[in-house]
Amino acid sequence: MLKISKNSVQNSIKEEDLEILKTLSTPRNGIIFSRWLLAIFLVLILVLFLPWQQNIDGKGSVIAFSPSNREQNIQNIIGGRIERWNLIEGNLFKKGDTLLVISESKDDYLDPNLSLRIEEQIIAKKNALVGYKTKIEALKAQIEAIKQAQVFSINKTKNKLIQAKQKYSIDSTNFIAQKKNYEIALERLSRFEKGQNDGLFSKTDFETRKLKVQEDLAKLQEIDMKLDISKNEILNAKIEINSVKADYQKDLAKANSDLSSSFISLAEGESELSKIINKSSSINQRQNNYVIKAPQDGYLLKTIKTGIGEYLKEGETICKFQPANPDISVEIYVKAIDMPLIELGREVRIQFEGWPVLIFSGWKNTSIGTFGGVVTVIDKVESTNNLFRILVKPKKDEPNWPKQLGIGSGAIGWIMLNDVPIWYELWRQLNSFPPNEVKSKSNKKEEK
Repeated sequence: MLKISKNSVQNSIKEEDLEILKTLSTPRNGIIFSRWLLAIFLVLILVLFLPWQQNIDGKGSVIAFSPSNREQNIQNIIGGRIERWNLIEGNLFKKGDTLLVISESKDDYLDPNLSLRIEEQIIAKKNALVGYKTKIEALKAQIEAIKQAQVFSINKTKNKLIQAKQKYSIDSTNFIAQKKNYEIALERLSRFEKGQNDGLFSKTDFETRKLKVQEDLAKLQEIDMKLDISKNEILNAKIEINSVKADYQKDLAKANSDLSSSFISLAEGESELSKIINKSSSINQRQNNYVIKAPQDGYLLKTIKTGIGEYLKEGETICKFQPANPDISVEIYVKAIDMPLIELGREVRIQFEGWPVLIFSGWKNTSIGTFGGVVTVIDKVESTNNLFRILVKPKKDEPNWPKQLGIGSGAIGWIMLNDVPIWYELWRQLNSFPPNEVKSKSNKKEEK
């Protein structure tokens, strides 16, 4: 290999070549471009330190806030046959307007004079109740009369008993007296018999005295028989008292039984009358339900049963309607990881489908076409797909939401949180960290 010395190379460069190199310079466009790049870089650095409001985004739709203002079904209470429709789909109706007229389809209610028949049954049953009440009053009077007659008869029989006892007392006294007379007569007869034997009395006197003894004995026997009769009368009076009590108790038991039966019949009659009256009211109410009326102001959306002559079942959905002038709100679904950061009263920026919008979610004041809202309801349980629902109502100090909004329109919402530098937000997004938790005033006071 050949070796080239440094001195030989230097000698080979001519002086005129160095003069040519001195004439070379940097192009002006390159300088401008480099300055622009430097400026843009400095601006980007400054932008990274600008404030950015963190937010939680979610998608949803427009709904009515009150359940009574949301889409509803109109159902018929009774079954029947469609006779005519008074409205068509899309019509606005007022509360109480007739939507549909149906006719009866049950055999039990097809009689055109059914109300008259029921009224006749009510009158007949009321008359029967009057009869039951009259019978009850009569039985009460009968029972009272039986009780009074029982008292009278018992008192009468007791008087007989008293009389029998008094008669027995008299007969007992007479018996004792007659017995004494008889004993005296026997003693006299004995003395007369002795005197006759001694010749003091004649045989005629003795015979007379003997007849007297026989008469006293006959009277004693007669009084004894009367005394037995008096005893029997006392026993008969006592037996009669018990018999009278038994007879009247039997009559009272029968009368009380009839009274109880009358009360039962009255109660059954009143129950049947109540059932008939209830049936009459049900029939009248059923006839009122032949005309299906609007429950509130709204729009007829869709009819389920349409044909004239088509039969409806009880509780079947006839049509759908949307109440007029609903208090609209937006339901937004957010991730479960963001739920702890949301609290009632938090500000929300909303974009509605169909409205032009220029959005900078972190700079709400520079966004165009968004509307303000406030978190009003936060669901405590998961709604679907690990998402939680929140309800947002219009913010009072913000422009009104568009009147043209329809129920079900799509919406996107941003729940506004803390202000942080843009570089921090970019770093958070790249690392998929949740936003910073915003502490409410009440929480701050508790910490202090």
